Parts: sequence; structure tokens; C-alpha cells
Amino acid sequence: MDSFKSPLALAGRILLALMFVMAGFGKLGNIGGTAGYIASGGLPFPTLLAVLVGLLELVGGLALAVGFKARWAALALGLFTIAATLLFHQFWAVPAEQQMVQQLMFMKNLAVAGGMFLVAALGAGPLSIDNRGQAPSGRPALA
Repeated sequence: MDSFKSPLALAGRILLALMFVMAGFGKLGNIGGTAGYIASGGLPFPTLLAVLVGLLELVGGLALAVGFKARWAALALGLFTIAATLLFHQFWAVPAEQQMVQQLMFMKNLAVAGGMFLVAALGAGPLSIDNRGQAPSGRPALA
């Protein structure tokens, strides 16, 4: 399995990042709609939060994908995901016909946060900007 470690880490980062990059573009492309959704959750300063969240998702997702400051990006996105999940996917407080979908979104987000925390703990892997010039063993590569 060691021969698959580098490409699997890269694929995992890209797949985790894809959700955030797409969501960030969507939020920044529709600030009004995003702000309305944030306001529906009772949060203050919805327009400012819409811009900040869109930037976090877009920039953090791109950083994660290429492996630039990946531990910090993953930690920020993981914490954001937990907060957003608790605020916007309260399956226990919605009508019965919405509970299954909200619970599914809740659990999916917990899994994504778990993946982010793994990247934060273990790093981006050899195929990343963070580890350029490093051999797969973690030692500097020979020139």
C-alpha cells in the first residue's frame, strides 16, 4: 500500500477540496442568496459572513487541493464544517418529512470534518506544495 500513499493522499485532498471550492464559488456568485440563508439561521451580519464564508471555502479549498498550508486549511475548513453543521442541519428540530435529508447532511458533514482533521493531523502528503523537495520518506530529496 505504500506505493499508493502519495497518489491516494493527493486524490483525497482534491476530493475533499472540490466540495468547498464549488461551494465557495457558488456563495461568492450569489452573495444575496447566501446572506439570506445565513440570516435565516439567525446569524448577525449576513452579507459580511456570506463573503467571508465564500472566501474561506474557495481559498481554503484551493489551498487544500494543491497542498499549500494544507494542515491549517484543513483545520479551518473542518472547524467551519462542524459549526455550519450544528447551525444549519439540525435534523432533530425539523418536521418529520425533512429529518432524513437533514440527518444525512449532518452525518456527511461530520465525515467531511473527520477527513479534514486527518489532513490537519497527518499533513498533505508528498505530492503537495507543503512537501515540495521532500522525498516520500519525509527526508529532503537529493538534487
